[in-house]
Amino acid sequence: MAAEIHSRPQTARPVLLNKIEGHSDAVNAAVLIPKEDGVITVSEDRTIRVWLKRDSGQYWPSIYHTVSSPCSCMSYHHDSRRIFIGQDNGAVVEFLISEDFNKMNQVKTYPAHQNRVSSMVFSLESEWVVSTGHDKSVSWMCTQSGSMLGRHYFTSWASCLQYDYETQHAFIGDYSGQITLLKLEKQTYSTITTLKGHEGSIGSLWWDPVQRLLFSGASDHSIIMWDIGGRKGRTLLLQGHHERVQALRYLQFTRQLLSCSADGGIAVWNMDTQREEAPQWLDSDSCQKCEQPFFWNIKQMWDTKTLGLRQHHCRKCGKAVCGKCSSKRSTFPIMGFEFSVRVCDACFDTIKEEDRTPLATFHEGKHNIAHMDMDPSRGLMVTCGSDRIVKIWDMTQVVGSSLATGFSPR
Repeated sequence: MAAEIHSRPQTARPVLLNKIEGHSDAVNAAVLIPKEDGVITVSEDRTIRVWLKRDSGQYWPSIYHTVSSPCSCMSYHHDSRRIFIGQDNGAVVEFLISEDFNKMNQVKTYPAHQNRVSSMVFSLESEWVVSTGHDKSVSWMCTQSGSMLGRHYFTSWASCLQYDYETQHAFIGDYSGQITLLKLEKQTYSTITTLKGHEGSIGSLWWDPVQRLLFSGASDHSIIMWDIGGRKGRTLLLQGHHERVQALRYLQFTRQLLSCSADGGIAVWNMDTQREEAPQWLDSDSCQKCEQPFFWNIKQMWDTKTLGLRQHHCRKCGKAVCGKCSSKRSTFPIMGFEFSVRVCDACFDTIKEEDRTPLATFHEGKHNIAHMDMDPSRGLMVTCGSDRIVKIWDMTQVVGSSLATGFSPR
């Protein structure tokens, strides 16, 4: 069922400890069981499985439970051992797992959505289960009565969710590339703001309640850090992936951001450093360096008897420039550009060699990563995806020794 990997790295990189196989369809979510050598997985093959590590070093399923519809997401609360499963038919099913992780009893079914459940959070404090779905809505239901408390509709599929347990604010990403912040209350809600910055659908969100930072990853291959606590609209752009960003995790103690993409890329971003905001792209009818007209500027083309040029933008200053005035490429990690991007010739001359020092490391997961979970107290990470494989990684060499603090996520 699972193979144990013994190879050790020669350089600082993720170490593949175990590979779990056995699912017959895509694994949509996998979570590490705190303080246990165990993993919980949910899959398109309609199964919920609890894998425990045996003396042989291999993981075997101690619970194998089949439900009526493909499992799309889950939320596991370890202290109460309650697990909520989102399904393709729109239902959310609650189970209670036994102390020895060998038995699971169904508690309740919640009619949360009319279509596939995309993301979900359980709050023990309020006894709410908050979920998003492909019916373009976010709903919050009472886990004591099983009744619907509220629902809000969007103009496109709601794809991912993060929740502030203390203030009951929900961040919802959707397929239009927007992130909506809602204040949830019993029977009502209020829309606080809408964050716009991505050019593709939102694939993942992560909220850090301590520093009040929101991270979003999208199909435009980029990550944006939103400084919610600063209340000044500050954003940082991070570009280093070559495919859709599908999983994020911010580590408070080391101030590092982990991100995973659909092509198996694993990135570790150093957020404990001074970074600069990428500039807004400027609009112009002619090159802001040589003043040659762009191809839609018919009047200047006629007046100067010249052909119009294609417009580009310098990633460092944001100016609209022609290809001749922006022939150079450079990395500029302080603005989040970890691979070479277009810069104007003037900006290229200002970039020093030390400005090109990487502020992130990139690693290969060697499988499609649709979901990722991490236990910072042990430095373990689990990834899963459409290739039906679950991988468990030792991340201590990559994210530093500060993980051994006993910190465990909610």
